[in-house]
Amino acid sequence: MNRIGQSDLEVFPLCLGGNVFGWTADEAASFAVLDAYVAAGGNFIDTADSYSQWAEGNSGGESETVIGRWLARRGRRDDVVIATKVGMSERDHGLSPDNIRAVSQASLRRLGVDHIDLYYAHEDDPDTPLDDTMAAFDELVRSGKVRYIAASNYTAPRLAAAMDAARQAGSATFVALQAHYNLVHRDEYEGALASLVSGAGMSCVAYSALADGFLTGKYRAGRDLPASERAEDAAAYLNPAGLAALAALDTVAGRHDVSVATVALAWLMTQPTVAAALASARTVEQLADLLPAVDVRLSAADLALLSSATRPAA
Repeated sequence: MNRIGQSDLEVFPLCLGGNVFGWTADEAASFAVLDAYVAAGGNFIDTADSYSQWAEGNSGGESETVIGRWLARRGRRDDVVIATKVGMSERDHGLSPDNIRAVSQASLRRLGVDHIDLYYAHEDDPDTPLDDTMAAFDELVRSGKVRYIAASNYTAPRLAAAMDAARQAGSATFVALQAHYNLVHRDEYEGALASLVSGAGMSCVAYSALADGFLTGKYRAGRDLPASERAEDAAAYLNPAGLAALAALDTVAGRHDVSVATVALAWLMTQPTVAAALASARTVEQLADLLPAVDVRLSAADLALLSSATRPAA
């Protein structure tokens, strides 16, 4: 288990993404994945009020509802760390105090819980003063409805400004940053953001850990791609840098007799400041490909090969 920043939240290094629950995984499939995840020792479940508003017939909140039903059915509330988010819903957009209060209450109802363990600002809201946003989050923490707050999709300057606003007000501040970070998408996080997270004693939860599925290894040059938006996103990495990454992953996976996805996640879990890699699974079989990452121990030679393949010398 890894500690989230300066909180008392101890989490499994693989965070289970709930974006597929109530979308490509129906309730029965979602329950099966959740059951298998906790049976393997997992305890960190991630969702958002906006999941899955993009699916036809959905309006957002479907994932929270499925997780809430699973919690009620299984009685596992005290065994898991529940993270959800506010600010990116098409229906309830932004981080105004009124929106944070209303959306958090709706999330609590859907999840069927009396508190949220980790509550993210899903994205920055430049139209709302940071003082107002941070005060609203502090209000939730003081009321006991939220244990800790975190940020997602913030630039380094805006994250620093938000934390400075909280410090000046003596209010609750962010303990984690959820950032887009994986083996083939490194520049956005490594650098100013990583330095800020480290210096502030925060943790990173890395989302898009498998680069839209590219780092599973199933999208290769010369293969026909399935007709889907996800495949199109993954295909964007079918370039010399992405192919070099796959070659390195193939080599390391062969050394350890594990899947390419396992190695990609294991690499993330070794990175400074990363408390957990976030990945989703529609089926128990997909989850089984992810879980071994927690136990794989990459050697210095493995890490050097992966790093050089994905960050070649200038």
